[in-house]
Amino acid sequence: SLGYPGVHGSLGRSPPLGTGSCWKAVEHIQLLLPYGAAHGDGRLRHGDDESSPGVVLRPPMRLYGRAARRLFVGTNGVISSQDFPGETQYVDDDFPTDFPVIAPFLADLDTSGGRGDIYYRQDHAPSVLEQAAGYVHAGFPSTTGTFVPSSVFVATWEDVGAHGEPPGKLNTFQAILAYNEEDTYAIFLYPEGGLQFLGTRPKESYNVQLELPARVGFSHGDGDDGKREGHSYNVASSQQELQRLEQESNVGVPGVWVFHVGTLENVEPRNGPGAALSSVPHGTDDTSVPTELLAQPGSRTTSPHPHPALLSIVPSGLPASPPGQEWSPRLHAIGDAPQSHPMSYSSGQHGVGVEEDVHFNTNVFTYSAGSRETCAQHHGRCSPHAFCTDYATGLCCHCRAAYYGNGRQCLPEGAVHRLNGKVSGSLVVGQTPVRFQDVDLHAYIVGSDGRAYTAISGVPAPAARALLPLLPLGGLFGWLFALEEPGSENGFSITGDFPHALMGVSYTFCFPGQVHITQTAEGLGADNYLSLRTHIEGQVPFVPENTSVHIAPYKELYHYSSSAVTSSAHRDYILTSGSTNQTLSYRLHQNITVSGCPHARSRLPSIQQLSVARAFAFYDGHEQVLRYALTSRISSTHDDAEVPPVNPCHDGTHACEETARCQPGMGLGYTCECAAGYRGDGRGCKDVDECEEGLSQCGPFSICLNMPGSYRCECHSGYRPAEDGHGCVYVDECTLNLCHPAAVCYNTLGSFSCQCQPGYEGDGFQCTHGKAARLTPCEHERLYPRTPGHCDEQGNYRPLQCHGSTGHCWCVDSAGQEIAGTRTAPGSTPPRCGNPEPSERPPTMCERWRQSLLEHYGGSPRGDQYVPQCDAQGHFTPLQCHGDSGYCWCVDESGREIQGTRSEPGSPPPCLPSVAPPSIRPSPRPDVSPPAAGTFLLYAQGQQIGYLPLNGTRLQKEAAKTLLSLHGSIVVGIDYDCREKTIYWTDVAGRTISRASLEPGAEPETIINSGLISPEGLAVDHLRRAMFWTDSGLDKIERAQLDGSERRVLFDTDLVNPRAITVDPVRGNLYWTDWNREAPKIETSTVSGANRRVLVNKDIGLPNGLTFDPFSKLLCWADAGTKKLECTFPDGAGRRIIHNNLNYPFSIVSYASHFYHTDWRRDGVIAVNKETGSFTDEYLPEHRSHLYGITAVYPYCPGGKT
Repeated sequence: SLGYPGVHGSLGRSPPLGTGSCWKAVEHIQLLLPYGAAHGDGRLRHGDDESSPGVVLRPPMRLYGRAARRLFVGTNGVISSQDFPGETQYVDDDFPTDFPVIAPFLADLDTSGGRGDIYYRQDHAPSVLEQAAGYVHAGFPSTTGTFVPSSVFVATWEDVGAHGEPPGKLNTFQAILAYNEEDTYAIFLYPEGGLQFLGTRPKESYNVQLELPARVGFSHGDGDDGKREGHSYNVASSQQELQRLEQESNVGVPGVWVFHVGTLENVEPRNGPGAALSSVPHGTDDTSVPTELLAQPGSRTTSPHPHPALLSIVPSGLPASPPGQEWSPRLHAIGDAPQSHPMSYSSGQHGVGVEEDVHFNTNVFTYSAGSRETCAQHHGRCSPHAFCTDYATGLCCHCRAAYYGNGRQCLPEGAVHRLNGKVSGSLVVGQTPVRFQDVDLHAYIVGSDGRAYTAISGVPAPAARALLPLLPLGGLFGWLFALEEPGSENGFSITGDFPHALMGVSYTFCFPGQVHITQTAEGLGADNYLSLRTHIEGQVPFVPENTSVHIAPYKELYHYSSSAVTSSAHRDYILTSGSTNQTLSYRLHQNITVSGCPHARSRLPSIQQLSVARAFAFYDGHEQVLRYALTSRISSTHDDAEVPPVNPCHDGTHACEETARCQPGMGLGYTCECAAGYRGDGRGCKDVDECEEGLSQCGPFSICLNMPGSYRCECHSGYRPAEDGHGCVYVDECTLNLCHPAAVCYNTLGSFSCQCQPGYEGDGFQCTHGKAARLTPCEHERLYPRTPGHCDEQGNYRPLQCHGSTGHCWCVDSAGQEIAGTRTAPGSTPPRCGNPEPSERPPTMCERWRQSLLEHYGGSPRGDQYVPQCDAQGHFTPLQCHGDSGYCWCVDESGREIQGTRSEPGSPPPCLPSVAPPSIRPSPRPDVSPPAAGTFLLYAQGQQIGYLPLNGTRLQKEAAKTLLSLHGSIVVGIDYDCREKTIYWTDVAGRTISRASLEPGAEPETIINSGLISPEGLAVDHLRRAMFWTDSGLDKIERAQLDGSERRVLFDTDLVNPRAITVDPVRGNLYWTDWNREAPKIETSTVSGANRRVLVNKDIGLPNGLTFDPFSKLLCWADAGTKKLECTFPDGAGRRIIHNNLNYPFSIVSYASHFYHTDWRRDGVIAVNKETGSFTDEYLPEHRSHLYGITAVYPYCPGGKT
């Protein structure tokens, strides 16, 4: 037994005697301290995630500056001063951990089935203490006379295997903790041949089948506090670093590593005796790294001669490390010199001006340089890590050095990125339908070497196994973040965001199925995490249980245009079940929408090649996680026979750490540079705290919050972000009129207070006058400065009320409430108020029905009983709901339910009134109040058409006015003929279609007054001089000339609730929505009614609004059911979400960089930025009621001819 009884399995992996292996066996054992049952060791239970009982330490150990009274040993190569959490919470994570850790080899280890053993003990034997002291003194010579260990803790992992792997490769290593009452040192021992595998397959979260390297190091723990810089120390976490554990050392003996862990200061030895520094780190140029930098304290060196303290404990035959080798670990505790950081464009900097030869199509419109958007005005659109450039036609954003993207979104090169999202699917697996909704997707990207891991959890098992061959589900991330060869760019460098991607899969063997995959971005979060949504639909072949899928390395070509990237490929895969292999294949077609800056000359290559060196797909049935992984690089196309040797930077074989960029040098040389936001030598990078070091660009009144590789700025309480995106501005809450009218508001920093005026009592939000009990409501109101309160001699409200400062006048009832429709503008004739009350009218059908049911219910209906809802005039309200059940539907003027309108709880249908409100007498003349020149919006609001001018894309709310008053009408659809400068509208109350010129004094003209029931949407084709409309009462779509002639029905079948309609005059296409609650859809045809087909019928609810942008050629809609604003190309491709949290949109129009939609919850016009999807402005008319149709009026006609 070589003098070490109780050592089991150490010789089991050695070659037969006589082959030179006898020496290696002795070496293997003698490097380790003796262990096993004969030395009093406890042995850990066999299993995948076991933990020892707490070993009570006598005396306690000083560990990371705290007293540790117990130690626990875990299966997964770790020791801790507290019991372990479940392994899924840490086994696949990087340092630091959330609990104290000493990790000689943290990985997903497994001793199930008796495969290997794990031993542990506390020892006070003099021989053991002497050997441990020798290791410590060799690494830290200054401790020779000061540190004498009083106890050691020894943990040994012998012949342990990796979880889920065959038993062919086994690891042996040992950790020793030598300590006394004042200090502690850790010794890690790795005998030669002891590490036969260097990582394990990830078990949890983002990672999949590729091997995740083990981690060696220390972590302070303590929850979130453990994440602070200086509270962890990383020794090795890459394959290259782990390979060196056996061959190198920080004390001069291969496989021996000593660390100071009493605190996390001075963790590693300084330069050892006899250290040779004749070579530079692997992969660097000898001219690129000054030799003086290599001799800094804290660098790791090896010595050709062991320290004298080791001569008595290390076999004389053990070789020393090769002279001159040097290696720097990733270090999170020791700082380095700061590096310069790029600054983003601000108002105090200059923009770059570029002149280009730009050719315009003069048939479209005339471009005005005065309206060109410039960097000085809009630099806030660019990423903080980008600079802004002015071109002849507008601005573009470009990422700074060390970042990549499209300028609007920039990520640090070489950094790790994460993506989160939701996946939904509607599949037929074999012959079985399977559906799943909003299951979680997580992706983890290692940008430094092109690795992309994807994990989708919660997919039903039959569908998950069937999706294993569909690597494109995770393959798009490979294209986005592929390693870039010189002269090539990956997807994110081009798109700057997750693009909209459509993929079609057609199986090429005896299976008729096809699969369509849609992946759409939903923005970049504050943590620089991309978010996306994936939808999978189609038929896939069944894959049996216990079947694995193997995908060989492959290459595919991507073709680039100004707006899209496409690829087609033939993909083979192998299904393996037992000893049976079956090779199958499918055709893959990808269409990826990209949106570059149109003002700069395109730098897109016409074609690039994506090479995937490794691809894996795996389904974990126990965890119900579908996993994909691939390693990819992007390059220009070339003949493989002529390819020169590839630089390690370009094929991912470099030794740079995950948060570093690899910079290629001459030939196969390279250097490592820490990614932006990190600092170090490229093989050891730590996060830069921009906040602590004053490197942030946070303005006054904001706080800087550090993030890995970056930071963000948050405004102090009482401040909000400035409009230009830089700095914070003060918020004066007193301007919001939150106090009572009889109170004074006092603004303070971040807050405000209200105090009642003298003579009033209350808390400032409610104030009561001392004489209030003796005053009438009108007299009481008159005491407050913000209300008119005109009272007669008896203290009653005068029928006519006017505001002295604004000039508006209106009529009120006896309670002082404004009578709707009576308000007049300043300078106009005040309304005639005070007419005698009309005689009591007889009850209407709605009121009689309501009264009858109330009597039947005994006056108190239950929540589940229906009671008709009537308006003030006794008419049925258009929307009727059943008690508190939440079920609602639309009714006509007789109270009959309209087919196809009944909705589920939480999504009431958008019902239109069919009876006009009573007219106010005398009615003004229905003539046009001429608008000013320029671009403006027109919107329908019941009995009037409103005018809202635009300044660029900003709403000029102060100039809004009524364009046309139409008493007795309910105007719904509206559109504009740009050639004749005439507006057209539908009237559901009058059941007519009318028009009016925008010339001063023009009066309305009814052009269609028969054969209509509920005309809603309206679209004008200015080229063909035609109009189109929907009628939800007749369920028809009709067409006529603009004068009402040549009227004909285009469609009167398969329509339930047609509403919005829009036309593309140039291409001659018609589009409309049908919000049938059973099957909502968006359809299209030619303007003559040919080629009718469904464009969208998935994931829509109440598609109220529809618009076609003649410049971007996008069809967009606003959905009151899903609350989304979405766009697609006219053929239904490229569908993407612009905004996913609308209120209750009704109608929408596109103009320039914005959408404008009417909203029933706000009763106003809302502006949404097309690029960011954010709300930018809103206009709430003074008269509050529902707004319906909206259209944009240009000073020109979009180009085109029939």
